[in-house]
Amino acid sequence: MSQLLEPTLTHLRALVGFDTRNPPRAIDSGGIFDCLEAQLPGFKLTLTDHGAGAVSLLAVRGKPRLLFNVHLDTVPDSPHWSDSPFELRITEQRAIGLGACDIKGAAAAMLAVAQASEGDCAFLFSSDEEANDARCVPNFVRGDHPFEAVIVAEPTCGEAVLAHRGINSVMARFAGHAGHASGKQGRSDSALHQAVRWGSRALDVVEGQAHQRFGGLTGLRFNLGRIEGGIKANVIAPEAEVKFGFRPLPSMDPDTLLDTFRACADPAPAEFRETFRGPSLPAGDVAGAEARRLIARDLADELEVPIGNAVDFWTEAALFSAAGYTTMVFGPGDIAQAHTADEWVALDQLATYADHLYRIIDHGHA
Repeated sequence: MSQLLEPTLTHLRALVGFDTRNPPRAIDSGGIFDCLEAQLPGFKLTLTDHGAGAVSLLAVRGKPRLLFNVHLDTVPDSPHWSDSPFELRITEQRAIGLGACDIKGAAAAMLAVAQASEGDCAFLFSSDEEANDARCVPNFVRGDHPFEAVIVAEPTCGEAVLAHRGINSVMARFAGHAGHASGKQGRSDSALHQAVRWGSRALDVVEGQAHQRFGGLTGLRFNLGRIEGGIKANVIAPEAEVKFGFRPLPSMDPDTLLDTFRACADPAPAEFRETFRGPSLPAGDVAGAEARRLIARDLADELEVPIGNAVDFWTEAALFSAAGYTTMVFGPGDIAQAHTADEWVALDQLATYADHLYRIIDHGHA
């Protein structure tokens, strides 16, 4: 197994020891960022506090053309952990700890490779990926940077992911008229009846998209996440609120889909508001998505990184893509282990990932 594995695990033990759960995202410019800075001698370091626990560290050595990005925040731990989530446990095949898979393992490998190599390289560490109100990457891409491409670390089983779905979260509010449920109701009297009829039509729209394809992905993902409203069984509901989400393919126009879902309501909803939007990967106009995917594929081939399938989950790679960077997702670990109790990353994947980084950086590809 790679000689880089032992130093990677040493760094991972230190990183897992920092509580970077998000929420509550009680992260400041000390702590884990002090640890990172101490491990990156010879790098030009730019530490930025974006507020509300969003902190980023840009570390640059030389004049690299590639930027490696990794987030340091984790999801909250569950009560089902068998031991402390902040103490790394190493078995014959696994490294177990909160964030080990998603995605402090990649950050640890970056530190190990930075210390073992001398090539030009750049890393962007961030702390606000795991919950809404991301600031680090959006603020970064508004700046002027010389990088040609960005490689975002997320659990992809050590394969380059060139495409993934976008993500849209929406709140719809329906207004009715309170009254006694024993009487005859008009079509729009009950806000809950409106919401249920809207949901049925929306699901029909989703079924109508089942034939759409892009890069191995099929159809439109859709989820009714929460429906609230009403008072009790014998009172006509005066209001109802639906929170739903959909995940479009890169070849789908999210604005068109929003208009379509809004039009499913009759009468029109009292409020229909998008609460979060993450573009797909590749991002941009629909017509150019496949061309941008092929450019990213050429980069993966050049770097000799194995190419995997497109994925359904969303990453901040889409934000870099939307800003014009050639972007791919590449990291150790399986998304099936992310966000779970006793989260783990396979040691062989950590070793292979570190070897890939070392080869890219030490051979001058970065």
